[in-house]
Amino acid sequence: MRRLLLVLILALAPALVAGANASAYPWPIKPFHEQHPIRANFGDPRTRFWNTMLTDGLQGPGLFQFHNGIDIAADEGTPVYPILSGTVRLIDAAAVLVRSPGHKFQYFHIKPAVHNGEHVVAERTVLGRVIHAANHVHLTEIRGRRVWNPLARGGIAPYSDRTRPLVDAIFARPVNSLVPIQSTTLCGTLSLVAAAHDIPPLPVPGTFAGFPVSPALVTWSLTRLNGMLYVPTVPAADFRMTLPIGRNFWNIYARGTYQNAPRFSNQQFHIPGSFLYNLVQTFDTRSYPNGAYEVRVHVSDMRGNSSDGVQQFHVENRPGEECVRS
Repeated sequence: MRRLLLVLILALAPALVAGANASAYPWPIKPFHEQHPIRANFGDPRTRFWNTMLTDGLQGPGLFQFHNGIDIAADEGTPVYPILSGTVRLIDAAAVLVRSPGHKFQYFHIKPAVHNGEHVVAERTVLGRVIHAANHVHLTEIRGRRVWNPLARGGIAPYSDRTRPLVDAIFARPVNSLVPIQSTTLCGTLSLVAAAHDIPPLPVPGTFAGFPVSPALVTWSLTRLNGMLYVPTVPAADFRMTLPIGRNFWNIYARGTYQNAPRFSNQQFHIPGSFLYNLVQTFDTRSYPNGAYEVRVHVSDMRGNSSDGVQQFHVENRPGEECVRS
């Protein structure tokens, strides 16, 4: 009986594995079933400041968006293929959409080799080739009417990640200021901010080598050192499945954030990005008893690698005195 059961399990195993991976799809460049370097994550900040860095650049107007896909490193001329079969719609001179049952996929930074209405076959039809100076293909997945993280379970495969995102700093600063308060003794109405980043799971070649990507999840909590929990664990940023509404960009990211290789006015700076997250934009210390508190920030990626950062503050309210200082 046991032998018969073992034979049945072995016979069914391939079907079970196939079922578990049925919704997964390959990479859009060869080799299709090997992982490629990703130089930008879903949810990364996309910033385009209208003014110069030396004027009001970091606090001024611009175009601010959440990155709605992943950027897969690829040399100029690399052929790009559909990851699922479907029907083509040309978006513009450097972008193609392929509509498949239940999905739509957008491929950016390629010179199209297909035409509107053409039926294309996964891993066989060349959609186009990576254009000059792009050095990547941007992949967006759309499920229904929402963009979806291609790195989520059931998405692009194979995909593994053994790097850990890190919390770089936790600090307070005056509301509408970019300058952290140097003291850990707090009084008045402040903002609490965390700086964090992740490391791509595979080294990225070229000019983006060593640049950070955003964690998939950032949460925080506030506890008084006597053990009383004042703020339970709540998300500051969550890009694990879909994206926040675009107008919430500066509610999720904190001012001082800029993308990798940011643009200020007509000048581009080839420097790593700075990813700052709003924990709370208006933290009024008068809502809390005087004493010592601990802010804990937890960051994780799409495969559960995680780390924590902890910062202690001392609330020292002074009745009748506005005491925010830098």
